[in-house]
Amino acid sequence: MERKVRLIPYQVMAEVEEVTEVPKGVEMIQSPKVWEKTKGKGITIAILDTGCDLTHPDLKQRIIGGCNFTNDDKGNKTIYKDYNGHGTHVAGTIAATANQQGVVGVAPEANLLIVKVLDKNGSGQYDWIINGINYAIEQKADIISMSLGGPEDVPELHEVIQKAVANNILVVCAAGNEGDGQGSTDEFDFPGSYNEVISVGAINLERHISDFSNSNKEVDVVAPGENILSTYLKGKYARLSGTSMATPHVSGALALIKSLSNQAFERNLSEPELYAQLIRRTVPLGYSPKLEGNGMVYLTAVDYLVNVFNETTNVVNV
Repeated sequence: MERKVRLIPYQVMAEVEEVTEVPKGVEMIQSPKVWEKTKGKGITIAILDTGCDLTHPDLKQRIIGGCNFTNDDKGNKTIYKDYNGHGTHVAGTIAATANQQGVVGVAPEANLLIVKVLDKNGSGQYDWIINGINYAIEQKADIISMSLGGPEDVPELHEVIQKAVANNILVVCAAGNEGDGQGSTDEFDFPGSYNEVISVGAINLERHISDFSNSNKEVDVVAPGENILSTYLKGKYARLSGTSMATPHVSGALALIKSLSNQAFERNLSEPELYAQLIRRTVPLGYSPKLEGNGMVYLTAVDYLVNVFNETTNVVNV
């Protein structure tokens, strides 16, 4: 199977030596307001990407293991180091530790499983992705995050994703960056266009749909994907743009939602139930559903509606 899958194209806006802040995208989806209740402890996210900077001060405490499925480092499975930067950036958005320096991820106490399926050039074979998903299933990951894609609908890839979902694993994928800003046209990337995955489009920090974000009927939600500050190679930081950057916001949000739901329901929710809990925590932005799906992920949306209901009820009672 020599067909190739690749990184969803992305843009490096700037590299930064030192920062100390909660990134704006993490704040936009209301993550800090949830941290009083949970920071994602005990939830494992498998990141299928270019590997990770394993010694980055914001990430090294979060990484619990991993595996290399590429030809980098002569195919040594125990070396899942990132030579590209993309995987490290994604990892930081999901779960950079709250350590009073650098950046903080959406779920800063979640576990990261680093599954290297793309090489230093950001390219990979479909069997690497398939093997990586099987590995994540075997390791009992709660969430699989994939900021990658290709134009081909590969049945073997679809089947293993269905297997993951059947194992109650949430699969989150970038919608793709071939968009034209119009909801009237369709652009498809796989695996992001499979119905079983949670397909993520991008918005900018002003809540406008990113022109590059793919539109189609399989887009589920949108999240910040432009000028996103996160961890980068050699212990540094960078601002990147792309649906690749929106996806980890949703993966991290799902870690928080799963943790909250486990506490509230006192059981593990199924994949469809967790998806429903995600959709409850979205706000529409006024765009075509092909562009924004159910809207922007907004973790406190449920609390807001409860407060509105209670206020309305109090008024009626008076």
